[in-house]
Amino acid sequence: MAKTIVVKQIGSPIRRPAVQRQTLIGLGLNKMHKTRELEDTPSVRGMVNKIPHLVEIIEERD
Repeated sequence: MAKTIVVKQIGSPIRRPAVQRQTLIGLGLNKMHKTRELEDTPSVRGMVNKIPHLVEIIEERD
């Protein structure tokens, strides 16, 4: 089974560049305090690292 991470949106995309909004949508987040369980891959980690002020990693699962 693949490792997963739980990501939560903690910031609003209002008044943010379009690239940051599109990154949130790519992660499956579009509303405040929404969480998603995503596969822990380098591409997902890169997307999370691009917008650390808008999302946080809640937990990592094996």
